[in-house]
Amino acid sequence: MEKTLRMALLFDAYSDLLTEKQRLVFALYYHEDLSLGEIAETYGISRQGVYDILKRSEKALLQFEERLQLVRRRERTRQIVEQMGTAVNRLRSLINGLDSAVCEKASLALDTLSEGLAEISRLND
Repeated sequence: MEKTLRMALLFDAYSDLLTEKQRLVFALYYHEDLSLGEIAETYGISRQGVYDILKRSEKALLQFEERLQLVRRRERTRQIVEQMGTAVNRLRSLINGLDSAVCEKASLALDTLSEGLAEISRLND
C-alpha cells in the first residue's frame, strides 16, 4: 500500500514528464487497478512489454523526485503548516485570559497568521 501511495504522489507531481504511453500504462495499473495481462490484451502488447513500461515509468518518477524533490518539499511544507496551525491554536487559548485590549491585538495577529497558513496550504495543494 505504501508503494502505491508513493507512486501516486510522484505521478501527480511528475506525470507530465513521462511519455504518453508511460502515463497510460501507469494510470491503468495504479489508478484503474488493471493487471499487466489486462493492459497487454487491451493494447495488443506483451505482458512483459507492459511490465517494462511500468518499471521504466516508476524508475523515471523516482529519479525526478531524487533530483527535484517536489513531493518531499510539499510534504515538509504541509507538516510545517500543520505545526504552525497547532501553535496558533495554542496561543489563542492562552490569550483568552489576558486583558481585553492585549487580547484583541493578539487575536488580530493570530488571524493574520492563520490566513497566511491557509494560503500556503492552498498553494501547496
